[in-house]
Amino acid sequence: MKKKVAIIGGGIVGASAAYYLSSLPGGNQLSVTLFDDGSGQATKAAAGIISPWLSKRRNQQWYQLAKDGATTLMTLARRANLSTDIYDQTGTIITRTNEKDLHDLYVLAQERHEDAPDMGDVELLTAADVKERIPLLTNPQPGIYVSGGARIDGEALVTNLLKQAERVNLSVKHERVSFDKQGNILSSTGTHKFDNVIIAAGPWLNELLKPLGIKAAVRPQKGQLIELAVPNYESQENMPVLMPEGERDFIPFGNGKLIVGATHDDEAGFNLTATPEATQDLLGSARQFADYLTEDSITRTKVGTRAYTPDFAPFFGRLNNYPKLLVASGLGASGLTTGPLIGRLLAGTLIYGGTPDWSNYEKPLTNYLS
Repeated sequence: MKKKVAIIGGGIVGASAAYYLSSLPGGNQLSVTLFDDGSGQATKAAAGIISPWLSKRRNQQWYQLAKDGATTLMTLARRANLSTDIYDQTGTIITRTNEKDLHDLYVLAQERHEDAPDMGDVELLTAADVKERIPLLTNPQPGIYVSGGARIDGEALVTNLLKQAERVNLSVKHERVSFDKQGNILSSTGTHKFDNVIIAAGPWLNELLKPLGIKAAVRPQKGQLIELAVPNYESQENMPVLMPEGERDFIPFGNGKLIVGATHDDEAGFNLTATPEATQDLLGSARQFADYLTEDSITRTKVGTRAYTPDFAPFFGRLNNYPKLLVASGLGASGLTTGPLIGRLLAGTLIYGGTPDWSNYEKPLTNYLS
């Protein structure tokens, strides 16, 4: 008899877990059901940059998770045969306007490269070099180029991973569910018992855990981005993505498409309405580097809700008082980088059992769950 597994949440962690539960050895002995009502999911509203190596964050556990997450994505892209519309290793350019800051960043890049070979080539670029690589720019700045960096379409990624898992052992239910006090899932069709449940519901985690008497230190953060129509440089469809100092990320997707974002709104809670203020913030940031952009250039706006913890670090693992339940949340703005690795780790421990030590990646769960 096949082991019954549920996943609550179809974002980056849930979709990655579903994919690995269908592709890792032993996955054919599982029957997997994923529940997601599709509302507010951060991943579906996200397009991101995979380039964690030059982060100045002091949390070394987060850096190790993000560094290994970038490597996981490189492997996943090959293994899942992801198209370049979903994941493309275009390289990233991180800019600095101060000459000393730029030099210090270059030194950091060389140091980090020693234990992160997946960074690829590291180059110091003048403003003219940056303009040559990203011809969309009218006001380029000098920066550091890292060839291992990539751009990723979050919505396209989770859609692809779930479709692949559905061919093997996954069933997707488009609805919101809850728990009873015993940890069984309550859905529109009644009460369901599963052998294991992965809870990957982002900022909705508190709502889900409430019947179990567990409180999570997680808050919602609204994020908005804009998509713009730009000149199509057919000879440079794989332009690097730009991480400007003090501004929003600038992500060319080729075929005349540019994404800029995202915002970080701590006050909006679960509100999914795009605001003119955020749109103007994003457009103004984009115009710092491409002054021909106007409101008429905007073709689409997307909004999602991220989950953050007080120390901005993610957490994941098995709940002590409910050992059949595994949880992950708090990924924040780095979800597209860290989520696939977290999904793989949860899937692996669910299939193979044991109590793996993930202390190199995270602080104890008791820091976030009470």
